[in-house]
Amino acid sequence: MAGKSEGVLNRDTLTAGAIWVLLTIVGELAFLSLDIFGDAASEQGTFIDDAFILLVVLGIPVFTLVITIIGYVVLKFRAKPGKLEDAEPVRTHRKWVGFWLVWSTILCLAVIVHPGYTGLLELRATANDEPDLTVNVTGRRWQWVYEYEGRDVKLLLKDQMLVLPNDSLIRFNITSEDQDVIHSFWIPAFRMKIDAVPGLMTTMD
Repeated sequence: MAGKSEGVLNRDTLTAGAIWVLLTIVGELAFLSLDIFGDAASEQGTFIDDAFILLVVLGIPVFTLVITIIGYVVLKFRAKPGKLEDAEPVRTHRKWVGFWLVWSTILCLAVIVHPGYTGLLELRATANDEPDLTVNVTGRRWQWVYEYEGRDVKLLLKDQMLVLPNDSLIRFNITSEDQDVIHSFWIPAFRMKIDAVPGLMTTMD
């Protein structure tokens, strides 16, 4: 009886494993074929794009494994019509539990180091550098005010575009003059967002 149970378990494991591999390959190819970002306009944006792609590529096998196990168990081991008695109890499969624990731990530690820790270092690498241009950004209700520091240029932007030089380190000093509103300063091509908080000056390079 034990041998039969092991045979069924192994056969089910192989079948579910094959489905998992197939779904993972399809998912990876589908994701990598998409262009969901557009061109990044900053070095930090390129790094953020790469980090996002890495996290999704690592996350797809985890997602497809969970979906495969749930779907396979629901379809394969569902109760037969008219069968009212409980199924035979099954103990935890220690190899699967051990595999899942080790794999998920390694995966979590890996992404904490990269792109987590390395990403923070990359994004903060220019914090002490002298910027080529500083732009003071003030959030108002329904619009932004941009002031180019050291230049006699001030823009009140609602529908216009912020113009910046290429290949330059730009520092944004960001605040809000509305005491009851927190604005989100976000330039999509830079892939970075920061809050404009009343009474507080935040910076973004």
